Amino acid sequence: MSATSLAHAPANVPRFMRTQQAAAYLGLSHRTLEKHRTYGTGPAYRKLGGRVVYAIEDLQAWADRGAKVSTSDPGVGEVLPAKRQAAQTAVSQA
Repeated sequence: MSATSLAHAPANVPRFMRTQQAAAYLGLSHRTLEKHRTYGTGPAYRKLGGRVVYAIEDLQAWADRGAKVSTSDPGVGEVLPAKRQAAQTAVSQA
């Protein structure tokens, strides 16, 4: 979102949400969103004065990564589960 469009955003629409509100927006529990943050599998977040906040655009972009039209559709990306992911390993040496 550009600075121009932010200036024209309605005053009652928040730019950032705390974890509880962001989780409700996504339909997740706040603990699941916290786990995603811990494991690096969740939406981008910011720390403002020690508080974790999420931009609405980042929440929507993260949710859109999981969009599918059928069970066989590979989609544009993947929303990983809220668990520790295996580290990416270098290409195996032959």
